[in-house]
Amino acid sequence: MSTQNLYLDPQIRNWVLFPITLVMILVGLLRHYATLLLTSPPKKQPLNVIREQRGVLRAQILRQSSKQSPLPPSYYHTISSSLVEAFHNGDYLKDGPRDANAPPPPPANPLTDPAAMDGMMENMKKQMVMNIPQMIIMGWINFFFSGFLVIKLPFPLTNGFKEMLQRGIQTPNLDVRWVSSLSWYFLNLFGLNGLFRLILGNDNGADSTNDLASSPFANLGNQASAPLAPGQDMHKIFLQEKDSLELAETTYKWVGDSIEDRILAKWGKIQSPSRKEKVL
Repeated sequence: MSTQNLYLDPQIRNWVLFPITLVMILVGLLRHYATLLLTSPPKKQPLNVIREQRGVLRAQILRQSSKQSPLPPSYYHTISSSLVEAFHNGDYLKDGPRDANAPPPPPANPLTDPAAMDGMMENMKKQMVMNIPQMIIMGWINFFFSGFLVIKLPFPLTNGFKEMLQRGIQTPNLDVRWVSSLSWYFLNLFGLNGLFRLILGNDNGADSTNDLASSPFANLGNQASAPLAPGQDMHKIFLQEKDSLELAETTYKWVGDSIEDRILAKWGKIQSPSRKEKVL
């Protein structure tokens, strides 16, 4: 394959590459401080509501760590049995224990719940601060810098990166290491997150990964930290957690079980139990 000898005008570096990068940094800083101004301070929740939510979270953490629990058997079984009894009696319900024969309350309408409406407004503000500046920047780049090659990457890449690095340029024979102006925008959109964390801290409004964390699919892999949706029947959730805790009792294992033999076997003082089983 013949070598492509392309030379970029230094003015492209000065008037295309650097301005796009600088504008992305400034817009990220502006977005962070705009998010701070638009975000309302969190409202204080009643103690019984916090206790209801923390009860579910406590049960989830306890049962998910049952297979390798740091709690000794006496502590684990005491906590588990107390939670099972409290869930059965409805002690953690914010409205108090419920009669077993009483019908469940109707689900709350999120459109009439002030807390749900406040959460929806906060999410709309964050999405507005994210989408509006990015739409303006993309229009600015498409209007002024469409079709520019701004930089050549110093390392080789496969042709699979061509579509990602050369957006807006229809040249199939161009070296994949060349980056177009529009692709440089997308690289900065996600590549500057580390710089924003260094300047503004981890919980900043300019980090694009925080927008993914606010999506409804962000907590699928970590159900213990997923917030409870409003309008759910907490009595039914407590009964489900009660059954899960009773099932976790059968799979409980303490990490400190026979730890003395394992430490001695690690330092070669005694033969490890697994090796003994192989010999037998």
